[in-house]
Amino acid sequence: MPRSVNSVASRARRKKILKQAKGFFGRRKNVWTIAKNAVDKAMLYAYRDRKTKKRNFRALWIARINAGARLNGMSYSQFMGKVKAQNIALNRKVLADLAMNHPETFKAIVDQVK
Repeated sequence: MPRSVNSVASRARRKKILKQAKGFFGRRKNVWTIAKNAVDKAMLYAYRDRKTKKRNFRALWIARINAGARLNGMSYSQFMGKVKAQNIALNRKVLADLAMNHPETFKAIVDQVK
């Protein structure tokens, strides 16, 4: 019996990878072996950096809250400790936005926790 190869599925697999490599530079976009490696690496970076993005944003929020708190005579750790003690249910994202875009509202929160 002759050897049966499923070329339809093989081609579909390759087309899927090459479609994902669209926009890559040079042979990374159209040579199968190079494109496969580039797409694998890109997927790895995408997975890893979805986690890293969360860390980076938290660090940014903390820096902004710290700057806003210091303008009003407190350190970040004192401010966050008193926010938690007074059961103010605002997270770091919201506090950072207030510190940056609405400093008078942030000052009112600082005055409330002092």
